[in-house]
Amino acid sequence: MDKVCILTTVHPPFDTRIFYKQAKTLVEGGYEVCLIAQHKRTERVGDVNICALPSPANRLQRMVGLGWKAFRLACRQKADVYHFHDPELLVVGLLLKLLTPAKVIYDVHEDYPSLVRARTRLPALLSKVASLIIDCTERLCARCFDQVITVTDKIRARFPADRTILIRNYPRLDWITPSRKFESADDTCTLVYVGGLAAARGVLEMIEALEHVHAEIPFQLKLAGRFVSSAFEGQVRSLDGFRFVDYLGVLPYAEVARLLVSADIGLLLYRPTPNLMNAWPNKLFEYMAAGLPVVASDFPVWTEIIGPAQCGLTVDPRNPHEIANAISRLIDDARGRQLMGENGYRAHRTSYNWESEGKRLLKTYERLLATSE
Repeated sequence: MDKVCILTTVHPPFDTRIFYKQAKTLVEGGYEVCLIAQHKRTERVGDVNICALPSPANRLQRMVGLGWKAFRLACRQKADVYHFHDPELLVVGLLLKLLTPAKVIYDVHEDYPSLVRARTRLPALLSKVASLIIDCTERLCARCFDQVITVTDKIRARFPADRTILIRNYPRLDWITPSRKFESADDTCTLVYVGGLAAARGVLEMIEALEHVHAEIPFQLKLAGRFVSSAFEGQVRSLDGFRFVDYLGVLPYAEVARLLVSADIGLLLYRPTPNLMNAWPNKLFEYMAAGLPVVASDFPVWTEIIGPAQCGLTVDPRNPHEIANAISRLIDDARGRQLMGENGYRAHRTSYNWESEGKRLLKTYERLLATSE
């Protein structure tokens, strides 16, 4: 049995893409899988061996000390394939390629150069230089790896075409089943947003819009996720629209599924930053899988999905009044919500599901390992 070692120093061990999609798919495909990640203890979960890394005290310790610990643990696995997920592990990936006979895969979740430009607090010139350094480093290192996996076409275009494959982040077919049968009660309407709670994710505009919603039936927003900081949490809670919010904190993966099934409308209102505008957000497809109509940012990449699928409304995410009008329209149109939810669910079942992507992942592994025989 071929052995796969997955490495991450940034993501939690039960990250949706890493554990529930890739690791589980590899186990189902007959591979022995070890996952090196920050965790309380080394244990076996769902036929995946989790090798625990300690929690670092700060980012520098994570990038330097934790990377070295991950490298030493990875070497002990004597794996046939090393599959790593973080740009800060590029050096680890290079060392594994140089010092072991194994195949090495770099899985790129984000357009990191764009992310640096959007998030950094450095002056504009230094931010641009940092972004350029990351871009050049990733491109050069990628030429040394056996495979690069990306989640969008825009990210894929940055890497060598002969060794880069697109594997999108769609939900598994067995993750969720809309038990409501697309029937919504008329006595109340539940909005939902699950994900990172930060300004770039449109949280402020989302809450502000609630003040301007004019609907014939009561509504509530169930908000789940981790605030980027206590200061930002305080800012959000101070908004008048927060009185319509039920904040649920950080939920386990299974709880997220139950929350979505119980809701009526999914919100996804990211601000138009370069990284987010070109992303295919996992949350959009999870809403569709749950049979939820969506109110989403009017990014061209997103409208190309939502429009043809007829599964929601797109708005300017910077305009709380436009967001409120779309929410009001859906709250007052139970039949419209039902049809959009059914359309999204159908699109998930036929096109936007992990099963097709998982097959591509397994074929990639088969091809890589065949070349090493």
